[in-house]
This record gives sequence, C-alpha cells and structure tokens, in this order.
Amino acid sequence: MAQSKDTLLHLLAGGCAGTVGAIVTCPLEVIKTRLQSSGIALQPVYYPQVQLGTLSAGGVVRPATSVSPTVLQVLKSILEKEGPKSLFRGLGPNLVGVAPSRAVYFASYSKAKEQFNAIFVPNSNIVHMCSAGCAAFVTNTMMNPIWMVKTRMQLERRVRGSKQMNALQCARYVYQTEGMRGFYRGLTASYAGISETIICFVIYESLKKHLEEIHLSTTNGKAGEKSSSNFLGLMFAAAFSKGCASCIAYPHEVIRTRLREEGSKYKTFCQTARLVAREEGYAAFYRGLLAQLFRQIPNTAIVLSTYELIVYLVRDKPK
Repeated sequence: MAQSKDTLLHLLAGGCAGTVGAIVTCPLEVIKTRLQSSGIALQPVYYPQVQLGTLSAGGVVRPATSVSPTVLQVLKSILEKEGPKSLFRGLGPNLVGVAPSRAVYFASYSKAKEQFNAIFVPNSNIVHMCSAGCAAFVTNTMMNPIWMVKTRMQLERRVRGSKQMNALQCARYVYQTEGMRGFYRGLTASYAGISETIICFVIYESLKKHLEEIHLSTTNGKAGEKSSSNFLGLMFAAAFSKGCASCIAYPHEVIRTRLREEGSKYKTFCQTARLVAREEGYAAFYRGLLAQLFRQIPNTAIVLSTYELIVYLVRDKPK
C-alpha cells in the first residue's frame, strides 16, 4: 500500500512539474523546432563580391550559401508573418502529453531506482544511469505519438489570420497519410537521446547529494529540514546538469525533427545523420542549440525543483 501511494506521489509531482515547465517555455520550443527543420536551415543567401584588379568594381554573384538564421530572426519572422499565437503552436498536445510523460518518467525512475539499489551500490552513478535509461525508454515509447503531432504542428507555417490545424486534425492527417507507423517517426532518435537523460541525471544526482551534504554540515546534521535556499540550489543543479547534457547529446534532436518532417527525404536515423553531414556539414547538427539551451535549462530547473518541492511537501516534510 505504501509503495503504491509513493508511486502515485511521484506521478502527481512529475505531472504538475512538467505542466508548469511546458507552459513557461513553449515559445522557445517552437523556435527551436523551426531552427532544427530543413525548411528553415537551408535558406540560400546571395551577396555581391568585388572583383579585384579591375577599374570597375562590378558585382559578381557568389554561389548560394547555406545560412542558419538566429533565434531573434526566427522570432521576428514568426511574429510578423504568423502572429504571437504561433509561438504557442503545439502547446495543446504538449500539455496533453507533458503531464503523463513527466508522471510516467518520474514514477518509472523512482521504481527503477528502488530495484537497482538492491542490485548495485545504493545511489551510485550506475544506479542513476540505469534508472534514468529505463525511465526514458518507457516514456519515449509511450509518448512518441503525442510528440510527433506536437512537432508537426510546430513546423506548420501559415499566413497570419489563416486557420491552422488543431491537435486532433493533425493526428487524423498523419494517420490518413502515413498510417500508424507515422506516429512513431523519430523514435529511434528519441532512443539515442536517452544518453542525454542519463548524463543529465547522473550530474544532477551527484550535485544534489553534494548539496545535501553541505546542508547537513551547516545545520548540524538536521536531516529533513529544507529552506528556499535548498530548492534554489536544486534549480541551479538541474540547470547545470541539463546544460551539460544538451551540449553533449544535442545532434539527436536535429535528427529527430528531420525524421518527423512531412514528406521529407529522411527515412532512418543513420541515413538522416549521413545526409545532414554531407549536405550541410557537421555544424548543422547544432542548429537551434542556443534556443534549446534557453528553453531546456530553465524548463529543467523549473520541472526538477517543482518535483522535489511537491515530494517534500507531501511526503518528506517533518511532522
């Protein structure tokens, strides 16, 4: 009974935390997805070049160069052409998916951690790695259809004022054009992204343990008592761990977005990686990284600290 109540607590805490984070950072999610797509990444730019050694400085058109727009340029383009509402494209499926997604993730992580603590040295790095990997695998498999619809909605470009597809219409369109398999496009890239989750949680758990040791030493060993500084420290720990993990494992995000594009030439994970590298260079794997960091760092800080706060208030608060 106690174990089932504990699992429900992690489901509740994870769901609430994910919802708060999704709403606050939705505009950055849209900008990041646009930057990752092939449609915006390959915009040819022509500019004049002065011929040296001639009296007339005639302009010569240099071949088209692939230039990736900046975060501000994409933001300006969306606001001018589509309106502010487009910054919240995909928020519907995001909210529908993020609460159960975070709930499933944190519940799976907590349950896996219990199991692996009985096998390995309790709360060691190997426990955190295995727990995070298992939780990410379960969550990605269950939630991929929702994230697929969200990505398609965020990539949809319409003229300001025109009617855009809602989540149900988008899902129906994906099913009609691609069948059930269409909802699982990009799943292999999501599995590759498990490495990001593992890196993030290993760093976060290490920093969290270090912060708890500092707290115990400064409060003369009074365990269980927490203040606002504790949760502020957890926010910084979450932000730092997610920043490191995103920088290391970011290429899978670009590959996943390309795989989810409608009618694209991208078919499999390895084929997409080779195609992007050959046509756009290795720098293309980091398109949208700045927007990702702007979004994910505060989002992860909000999600993890909210999760820890809810767990503390419901279960761990001293009587």
